[in-house]
Amino acid sequence: MGALPLETVVGVIGAGTMGAGIAHVAAAAGHRVVVYDQDDGVAAKAIEGIGVRLDRSVERGRIDEESALVTKGNLVAGTSMDDLALCGLVIEAIIEDLDIKRIVLGGIEEIVSPHAILATNTSSLSVTAIAAELQRPERCIGMHFFNPAPVMRLVEIVHGAVTDPDVASSVFETAEAWGKTAVHTKSTPGFIVNRVARPYYGEALRLLSEGAADVVTLDAVYTECGAWRMGPFTLLDLIGLDVNLDVSKSVYARTFNDPRFAPSYVQQSLVDAGHLGRKSGQGFYEYGPDTVEPEPTTAPDHGLDKEVVVHGDPGALGALVDRWSMRGISVTHVAGDGLISVGDIQLRLTDGRSATRLVSEGVAPPNTAVMDWVHDWNTTSRACIAAASTCSRSSLGTLVGALQAAGFRVTVIEDSPGLVVARTLATLASVAGDTVLHGIASVDAIDTAMRLGTNYPSGPLQWAARVGYGRVVDVLDHLVEAYGEERYRASLWLRRAAQGERPVGKGST
Repeated sequence: MGALPLETVVGVIGAGTMGAGIAHVAAAAGHRVVVYDQDDGVAAKAIEGIGVRLDRSVERGRIDEESALVTKGNLVAGTSMDDLALCGLVIEAIIEDLDIKRIVLGGIEEIVSPHAILATNTSSLSVTAIAAELQRPERCIGMHFFNPAPVMRLVEIVHGAVTDPDVASSVFETAEAWGKTAVHTKSTPGFIVNRVARPYYGEALRLLSEGAADVVTLDAVYTECGAWRMGPFTLLDLIGLDVNLDVSKSVYARTFNDPRFAPSYVQQSLVDAGHLGRKSGQGFYEYGPDTVEPEPTTAPDHGLDKEVVVHGDPGALGALVDRWSMRGISVTHVAGDGLISVGDIQLRLTDGRSATRLVSEGVAPPNTAVMDWVHDWNTTSRACIAAASTCSRSSLGTLVGALQAAGFRVTVIEDSPGLVVARTLATLASVAGDTVLHGIASVDAIDTAMRLGTNYPSGPLQWAARVGYGRVVDVLDHLVEAYGEERYRASLWLRRAAQGERPVGKGST
């Protein structure tokens, strides 16, 4: 069908932040847009607000004055739903309530042409369920924009069970014509982004509850080692702990209590206390004019007074060896099985087992530490390590000094299985793998959605491929052994990829 022609009138129902943002996007793309809200004056006020933002963009040189005037001229405030009668596409952006959405779209269906497309901006409800009571459910589809809609590039095109493929194709191409990056996904709990992102919050909350490290230190490991733009606790405070918790509960319930999506009692306790994040002045952090920004736990300076020895091929830790060499640190190479030692302490890259477990299994000596994964060895500024319970403090200090000599700030956390980045990436990749396996979305759609919708440094499957699918599966298997929980089960898709099969899925492309 192609993108909807510019002469197609677009209707937006709901003139809150999201509805106004969607109206802005469609009007800027050249469509006449009718904005309707059930509350008198709200649509007109929303259009006025769009005009203010357009004027500000002109002042800052982001758009020219003519473009701003054209966009303003394309916006019309409707006074009743009948004003939407000529719309070829109507997008509802109202409260997340299934019954209300059904009523509103059912009313619109009686007004518009039989060929008009009805879209819902729902972030968590089933598009199939929303469309079920329509006379023509095949013309209903999800257009899930991300806030703020004029800025965020991603739009999830959500297919209900009976959505017409031509409708899905047309809406996809329309979103692209509006300057967005669209991805196809089936209507399943959380779609792509809100489904795949759950472990980012879930693993951070579990690490906190287990005492692995404090909030600010965990955030620093996520951002400095993992290169995520924002740590999970900072992000939760920004989103709103209550809002995020509601999504977590919805995905958990709608996946029939899949343990991978289990909400956290730590988060629930804060919500119960009214600590909702920035909007309440307190969440995981405190907010206020006199608040002092906390600092992550970082090891004090240690000198490098022992020889760094590489035993055989260091594999993924070869980039660490390169950092020492670039800084003029002498490294001795000997035969061995891919380990690094500094004095009497041995360093391994985590495979999901704790350092203490490696010692207890006879795999490693008492003075052993494990190191977390990083997104980019060349740019990371922090190293996260954990030592076995048998490791001496002086030996650990020797290792800290060696890592500092490689240019790292060093954080030592409790000896938690999989540490921080490795366990989080592994669980993200497993959920993403199942999303492909079950035909919800394609690999490219998932990686694109997670980069654009959540600002991840890499898509989880792209990152897993770079690390090695086998290593990701090893981490998950060791986490299952450590916790005895299905929460860490490895996706069959990942196992096939690790075994050298060509990983395939039925996801839309």
